[in-house]
Amino acid sequence: MKGGGGGLPAKRRWKGPLVVAVLGLVFLSMLVPLVFLLGQHNNAFHSTIGHGTQQRNAAPVDQSTHMDDVIRRLAPTIPKDFGNSSVKKTGSDINGLPVQADTRKPVKKKSETLVGDNTSKNMTDADENEMICELKFGSYCLWRKEHREKMQDSVVKRMKDLLFVARAYYPSIAKLPALDKLSQEMRQNIQDFERVLSEATTDKDLPPQSEKKLTKMDAAIAKAKSCHVDCNNVDKKFRQLVDLTEDEANFHTKQSAFLYKLAVQTMPKSLHCLSMRLTVEYFKSSLDIEQNLDEKFVNPNLYHYIIFSKNILASSAVINSTVVHARESEKQVFHLLTDTENYYAMKLWFLRNTYGDAAVQVLNIEDLKLYNHHKGAPLHLSLPEEFRVSFRRVDKLTSTTQIKTEYLSMFSHSHYLIPKIFQNLEKVVVLDDDIIVQRDLSALWNLDMGGKVNGAVQFCALKLFHLKNYMSSSGIDYNSCAWTSGVNLIDLSRWRTRNLTEKYQRLVQEMSRDDGLSETTTLSASLVTFQGLVYDLEESWILSGLGHNYGMDLEALKTAAVLHFDGSMKPWLDLGIPMYKSFWKKFLNQQNQFLNDCNIN
Repeated sequence: MKGGGGGLPAKRRWKGPLVVAVLGLVFLSMLVPLVFLLGQHNNAFHSTIGHGTQQRNAAPVDQSTHMDDVIRRLAPTIPKDFGNSSVKKTGSDINGLPVQADTRKPVKKKSETLVGDNTSKNMTDADENEMICELKFGSYCLWRKEHREKMQDSVVKRMKDLLFVARAYYPSIAKLPALDKLSQEMRQNIQDFERVLSEATTDKDLPPQSEKKLTKMDAAIAKAKSCHVDCNNVDKKFRQLVDLTEDEANFHTKQSAFLYKLAVQTMPKSLHCLSMRLTVEYFKSSLDIEQNLDEKFVNPNLYHYIIFSKNILASSAVINSTVVHARESEKQVFHLLTDTENYYAMKLWFLRNTYGDAAVQVLNIEDLKLYNHHKGAPLHLSLPEEFRVSFRRVDKLTSTTQIKTEYLSMFSHSHYLIPKIFQNLEKVVVLDDDIIVQRDLSALWNLDMGGKVNGAVQFCALKLFHLKNYMSSSGIDYNSCAWTSGVNLIDLSRWRTRNLTEKYQRLVQEMSRDDGLSETTTLSASLVTFQGLVYDLEESWILSGLGHNYGMDLEALKTAAVLHFDGSMKPWLDLGIPMYKSFWKKFLNQQNQFLNDCNIN
């Protein structure tokens, strides 16, 4: 009894404190998460004041990923990088490779001669950043560098810097109750700055009270710096803002590069207008404007030029410049091959416009009853394809690795139909539609090519060795030099004897068997097809680079026989290099009514 009686009072004595302890633990278990969530909400509130600072800056991260997806869908399918060399098609790639041609003359900066000087290091870093940009975005970076305007936003830039600092200090200040007045002041200043900068990009766009706002922000930031705050929090906020700013800048760079590529690949509105007006006029015209020039078109004793084009102005400038400089224009015969969409417009243009005594034949390649060798489907027009070929080289003197880039224009599938289309001709000159002729080309027909088939300018700095991972065919001489289109003297008799068309089609089939047909298949197959059959024309015949190189020598431009606007910045585009456009525009008929109606002049 004693044992039982003594135990009951003890149990009642501990019951009250035990219940209190249990309730206290339950309360604490609920309070800790609540405090944590409130703290997170407080931080989120401080980082999204005004116009949503944190969320607005964080958005480009997801948008950048979306932009990458869009770019991948629109960019061509390129084989994977093969180590020390890469190939990209210049007209359509977004995440491209270097576009700075080797013909570009380097500009020597005084600071580069100061060994170990900080200025020299900064200049080197800037050059490396430009190269990285060119590696990633191609000729867009060259265009952006040339069109970068002088600083016209010094006040705007200062406001952005102060806003950056204020955002970093504000969360730490807002957490201190004793600094509530300063917190409200900083918050108001941040909101004012965000409102102003959302509407102003240059100093002239700023409202009249901007200087007062700068003074107030300077004073608020000075007070914040004098307060005792946790430096780790400020440092962490600074790092977050830097990361978000870099993401936003990267997004805008990708977006700008994408829009640039879209602009250089899309037909300008004025050219589309010209094509449509000419097509309508062709079917409205009731006059018989056909010319009987069949004898000239098949006469092998005349000088025959072949052009593949969808651009009326480009092909017109090529023909006009060739005829203007020809000593015997009556011997010049031009065969212009286009597609159904542009056929009637081109036909009317070249029937109504005369070019000396030269004859111009416009052909619709889709009406020639030519078929795909493998699929049996009618062939469509394909224009010369342009590539940037980049590869790594090791400087033996300094043992440093350098990236070297060459630009190549290459025959397309349509070019290999020339022997079948023009069966009565023995020798022709193939011209790209992005060239301008400045000298009589009749001397080309007197060249002895020594049994070669293709007279072209060669780039021996780029050899098949640099493309060997693309070559799946056997028996290749990897020491052979690459060549380029633009101006090509073709011996059609030897072409037919060697069955080069069939050889090219077989190579395309072999090279696309494993990875599928890609843009680089044309490049590789063309280089292998003419291996050992290229007659090296003198470099004075053609000067390339006017569509991507801002550093061309103007005196060299005046003396070159042919100017080649290879690259993305064609002379008929608004994005064309301004200093070279005059060489192209002077061969257009400025008085033509169709050009005036479409605002081309």
